[in-house]
Amino acid sequence: MQLTIKYFGMLAEATSINEEEVQTEVCSVSQLVEKLKHQHPKLSDKNFKIAVDQKLVDQNYMIDSKAEIALLPPFAGG
Repeated sequence: MQLTIKYFGMLAEATSINEEEVQTEVCSVSQLVEKLKHQHPKLSDKNFKIAVDQKLVDQNYMIDSKAEIALLPPFAGG
């Protein structure tokens, strides 16, 4: 499956890109994160949340279709 990965804030700075296409098999968010950290080692020391199709998800969420993935840096607000 093909996934669109979007990087925001310090994560875009760490990877030097804002967006990329990634080809992968059905996987969990944690498996995808490991793959991305392998491709972009600077992500390894960063904290971030994952959104799949504009919804925050946990590490166990299964990505099973063409999806848009966003890596979001920590944010504050109220």
